[in-house]
Amino acid sequence: MPAGSLVIVGSGIQLGRHISARSISEIEQADKVFCMTDAFTYRWIEGIRPDLQPLHIYYGDEKDRRQTYREMETAIVSAVKEGHKVCAVFYGHPGVFADVPHAAVRKLRAEGYSTRMEPGISAEDCLVADLGMDPGKHGCTSMEATQFLVYERQIDPTAMLILWQIGLTGDLSCTRFDTTADKLQVLVDKLCRWYPVGHRVTIYEAPVLAIHQPRADRLSLKDLPLASLGQSSTLIIPPAETLSPDTPVLRALGYTLADLD
Repeated sequence: MPAGSLVIVGSGIQLGRHISARSISEIEQADKVFCMTDAFTYRWIEGIRPDLQPLHIYYGDEKDRRQTYREMETAIVSAVKEGHKVCAVFYGHPGVFADVPHAAVRKLRAEGYSTRMEPGISAEDCLVADLGMDPGKHGCTSMEATQFLVYERQIDPTAMLILWQIGLTGDLSCTRFDTTADKLQVLVDKLCRWYPVGHRVTIYEAPVLAIHQPRADRLSLKDLPLASLGQSSTLIIPPAETLSPDTPVLRALGYTLADLD
């Protein structure tokens, strides 16, 4: 096995409170540490590792994010191939909506290097805790907003739907960090295939600092194009229909409708 190694760790969402003791240990013991987090978390980790190497420097105005991601990946992979014990820190859960960690791990594993990923608390974990929305109650469908918009997807209106990154809805150029009311209207129009236009939805944003409160703005679906959105905004759509019992299956299992109560 080659000398270099890589461990990817998640910083969680909230500064200092969501990162695991094992992840902190990996940061302390690594030869090189790369970091792609929010500014507050970056400064906190820099206090642990003053030699921290930033990854946000690869972003640029009007620069295609896919190029940025490949440059981040190259920086991490190159350090491992130089024989270093590398730790790369990513915001939230490092395996959720994070292209670079998965790409670096795949490439290095294919070449025989030791790699590992340590989970962090994700925005979905915070959502469940902050809003009291149990994804196990009715089931849950979760996907990125633009992917839902541009592909043929089938939605179950009896389950909760979570659409991530609605603040970037409709951007296929990978150069913008916002959306427009026109694009959001296209999203609303598509959602109205399954939901009434007056269906109540929630815009959620997890708090980064302990002194902040979660954002949980409730509004009608039709009002979404006028809402103020950020890069971390998430759209939560509760069920619009009730579950229908499958009576033949219940019978086959030896139950009746009364057993569902």
